Amino acid sequence: MKCFKILLLLALFLASSLLFGQVKYETFKSSKLGQERQIKIQLPRGYQTKNDKTYPLFLVLDGDYMFEAVAGNVDYYTYWEDMPDAVVVGVNQLGFRFDDCMYSEQNYLPTGSGAAFYEFIGQELIPYLEANYQVGSFKIAVGHGETANFINYYLLKSKPLFQGYMVISPELAPALIDYLPETLRKIQSKTFYYLADTNNDSKSIRNMVSSLDKDISMLENDHLVYSHDHFEGPSHYSISAHAIPKAIESIFEVFQPISKQEYKEVILELEISPVLYLQEKYQVINDLFGVQKQILINDFNAIAAAIERNETYEYYEDLGKMARKAYPDTLLGGFYMGRFYEETGEPKKAMRTFQSAYNLDEIGGITKDDLLDRADLIKRDFGY
Repeated sequence: MKCFKILLLLALFLASSLLFGQVKYETFKSSKLGQERQIKIQLPRGYQTKNDKTYPLFLVLDGDYMFEAVAGNVDYYTYWEDMPDAVVVGVNQLGFRFDDCMYSEQNYLPTGSGAAFYEFIGQELIPYLEANYQVGSFKIAVGHGETANFINYYLLKSKPLFQGYMVISPELAPALIDYLPETLRKIQSKTFYYLADTNNDSKSIRNMVSSLDKDISMLENDHLVYSHDHFEGPSHYSISAHAIPKAIESIFEVFQPISKQEYKEVILELEISPVLYLQEKYQVINDLFGVQKQILINDFNAIAAAIERNETYEYYEDLGKMARKAYPDTLLGGFYMGRFYEETGEPKKAMRTFQSAYNLDEIGGITKDDLLDRADLIKRDFGY
């Protein structure tokens, strides 16, 4: 009996290690800092090194307390496929935070130990992660308080190191109030900037965030995706638990399934083909995150519903071709092509298309009986 319990515990341990993201702890010896730093690394579930797949990177400062909050949310959102699998790396700064975030009182840019930490991240840690893990081109920096101020310095580079910034209750250096809006106004590549504060932050944080939010909100730059949340209730330290999931949802909104709001406010109002909208959505996912994501059945259904609602049946042809490519063994593409022929004056082709799809797999609530019923109705109506 005792042996059985031990085997059961071992099995449970092995199962949990496969199901949940793999967390590693490493000691990084930095020549820039002249010391060792502890880093935490969470790899995605099912992470393998035997393929060419790459993953977005979350670089989390204050990793001694922020890493688990970010890693847990990333694991949760990837489980539900609301964001791509990602690598999460936390840099422990316990005992070093003040020195790491040091900036000049003259120009408010990193100086001394702050400049060394800046170079450690950009010139040592990121290259190491890219060389040893399957880290892709899309990278997000996460900071809180002083480190939320610090990650902004990477945005000031002519070629920013990160494409996403999660800036939580930042204790901003005064000059950044001017530097950041001007920088964000000029950016030429897709950049995601998420800013959060709480009513329980210090007055100086609240005032600076309010001023920064006002200036950024006025910018007109299609390359910038900006979002700001002001929370009522959380403390300066608990705000991270509220802000991190909101930031993930904001940054990876395009990756998520088409929502009811997106369907009503965007897709139904399109002046272009909704099928083209769907194609562009998934191309953006590939271009931004390096992920070849299969088109979701939910998204096919949303586009088909819009075609029916707006009676733009000519778009069914392109949708049918997309569905056949995405789900070749199912009757989804045949159903859409049948609807195209049915509504554009070719009932015989519609009947044959519905009938020919019968041998394929059912999907997305569309059944073989649905197709046969449509084929039989056409046959009766037209006497075929």
